[in-house]
Amino acid sequence: MILIIGLMALVQTGFIGLFALHILQKSLNEQIGERALNVAITLAATPDIIKGIEDRNVDLLQQLSLKIAEKINATFVVIGDKNGIRLAHPNTQKIGHPMLDDEGDDNTQVLIEGKGYISKDLGSLGWSMRGKAPVFNINGQVIGIVSVGYHLQLIEKIIEKYRLILIIVIITSFIVSALIAIWFSNHFKKAIFGLEPEQIAHLFDEQKAILESIREGVIAVNNRGKITTINHTAMDALGLRKTEKIIGKAINTILTDTSMLDVIKTGKPQFDKEVLHNNHILIVNRLPIRQGNTITGVVSSFRKKDELDLISKKLTRIQQYADSLRSQAHEYTNKLHTIAGLIQIGAKDKALELIGQENQEHQELIKLLMQAIPDPILAGCLIGKYNRARELGLQLIIDKESQMSNIPETMPREKLVSIIGNLIDNAFEATLENKSSSGKVTLSMTDSGNDLIFEIEDQGLGIPDSIKNRIFDKGVSSKNEYGHGFGLHLVKKFIADLKGSISISPSKSGGSIFIVYIPKIIHNNQPEKL
Repeated sequence: MILIIGLMALVQTGFIGLFALHILQKSLNEQIGERALNVAITLAATPDIIKGIEDRNVDLLQQLSLKIAEKINATFVVIGDKNGIRLAHPNTQKIGHPMLDDEGDDNTQVLIEGKGYISKDLGSLGWSMRGKAPVFNINGQVIGIVSVGYHLQLIEKIIEKYRLILIIVIITSFIVSALIAIWFSNHFKKAIFGLEPEQIAHLFDEQKAILESIREGVIAVNNRGKITTINHTAMDALGLRKTEKIIGKAINTILTDTSMLDVIKTGKPQFDKEVLHNNHILIVNRLPIRQGNTITGVVSSFRKKDELDLISKKLTRIQQYADSLRSQAHEYTNKLHTIAGLIQIGAKDKALELIGQENQEHQELIKLLMQAIPDPILAGCLIGKYNRARELGLQLIIDKESQMSNIPETMPREKLVSIIGNLIDNAFEATLENKSSSGKVTLSMTDSGNDLIFEIEDQGLGIPDSIKNRIFDKGVSSKNEYGHGFGLHLVKKFIADLKGSISISPSKSGGSIFIVYIPKIIHNNQPEKL
């Protein structure tokens, strides 16, 4: 982990640094080239240089070129006539010779077309960025050329300076990344009890072997009631096919009358309970798995009572053996679930670290949802809509007095989430249409009484009178774009499926308030079986 994080930081910093140096070099070349061209254009318009070229006053031009070059810190200022013959040059021996020999490029664009340009070439004075500009007489005719150059050694000096800074940054980044990796590795290893991945794999194989070796059925679930472990004995006792995929399923879909979920809620273990299942009396034990003060799951072990009666004479010896195996099975199950929980907690810590960078409002929302909405599906939907609102530049405000902790278990979550999600999305779109709104969409919920009540208020422009009575019809929408007019239709359908109702009223801001009423469905609790 240390090597990977360090190498990643090294590669990323190096790549970004090289790219930055390339961009810097390119930018400096362009800037110096532009500077050279601007100076050349300025000099070409100087009356003294124009007159000097017209009079072919070499002494004057030579004096001016040297003086100007020194003043502007240029490598050279070369002046030539309309035929490209040098009239001024830092090397007096070059005067009177064609500029092509020195400049290394063609001057046609300047002398014939009358246009200035920038070039990077190797001349008699070395590599340089140069700007060339035509000299015009009073009649607008090209009578000469001015070439101003800056040596590229200046750029190399600047680049060298930044290259040193880059190396320092890369080394520092690598050291910091290594320190972070060491801290993270230690923290991660502590979270998994100092075990290496190979040891975790060994524990998993060992636990699996132990579970399959005992003659008791063992089932473990997490705090959401999802099956995480089940051995073949349990599958045989429950009449499940061995080819059936059980891991990950909700326990109440396999055992509709299980009491394992009650153990998750109460945290109280249950020992030696006699229960009836498939015409067999089973002796059942249920133990909560704890992570500190938090219940992370439940382990249930069971065995047919008649088998125990047949071996009652050997009870002491077998009891010791069974207790030992059950203890080990529980221990390893507990370890694995604790590891899984801690890994999840590690991910949550990272998530919380990111959340900590957000504003206090977001943190209060998470806290509110955890307290007011135990249902993870609905809470997850609202968190997603909250983040979606932020992406759209809106605010989803959830009333702090909201409470939705009494949602019936039998209520289809997909329909409930579709209803709320579509109404919130509709409120987002309506609010975005109103350019003068403050961008707030409000949601309040309550489960007091016999109904689940949801109220969504937008700051839109309201529902046009022409479609008020048809707003829930399929394809009807205030927007003329393709793809609209289906969300509210689905909302109405799902509410009808749940025997609920919906009403619409105007809000004080000019928008709309949608109020949804969904009746609770009360079921009598079935007697505990397994």
